[in-house]
Amino acid sequence: QVQLVESGGGLVQAGGSLRLSCAASGRTISTYVMGWFRQAPGKEREFVAAISRSGGTTYYTNSVKGRFTISRDNAKNTVFLQMNSLKPEDAAVYYCAATTKVTYYTVRTNDYDYWGQGTQVTVSP
Repeated sequence: QVQLVESGGGLVQAGGSLRLSCAASGRTISTYVMGWFRQAPGKEREFVAAISRSGGTTYYTNSVKGRFTISRDNAKNTVFLQMNSLKPEDAAVYYCAATTKVTYYTVRTNDYDYWGQGTQVTVSP
């Protein structure tokens, strides 16, 4: 079993940047496909980005392509989400998730077995 803890959220102006981190413990994340999701008030949790076990394959939802970058450091058991050119519509609680059910990536919330507690991202206009 793996435990996930997100950090790096906060308040930023539109156009600014944040870097989220997801620190894992309990097991090495090298055997997990990792994903980032977000949930805004009154909305369903939605997929943001995912990265394969080696980091060689990444996948993004269309609304963040070209602005967000997911990466991982398996030696440090950490996954990152670099968020640039932030928009007010990016504001949400961001969650890190892990799964062994797939090889490269998945966008399905139900495919992920482990979740962090989330970190709040607020973007002011």
